[in-house]
Amino acid sequence: MITTSNQLDGYRVVRTIGIVRGITVRSRNAIANFGASIQSLFGGNISLYVELCEKAREEAFYLLLRHAEESGANAIIAMRYDANEMAPGITEVLAYGTAVVVEKI
Repeated sequence: MITTSNQLDGYRVVRTIGIVRGITVRSRNAIANFGASIQSLFGGNISLYVELCEKAREEAFYLLLRHAEESGANAIIAMRYDANEMAPGITEVLAYGTAVVVEKI
């Protein structure tokens, strides 16, 4: 179970394990940049970049889940995403939260 809030309705935190994270670093390729440049001429949604962002977030999320599972957690609270450009065309995506053990109330 994962939530962006600080609690899970119907559950109580019985143990806080600590911060868990999943991080990925992605780059755009020249072909995608060219295609995105064409799309940007017409305005609107740039689907090539949306796809890249979705894949990066999905991978970071999966790594977050793995880290929490390895830590012995059965839930993550206060989950967030963060992204930074590390260099031109290279982006880091971080998914993080607090790993906890919860039990049903």
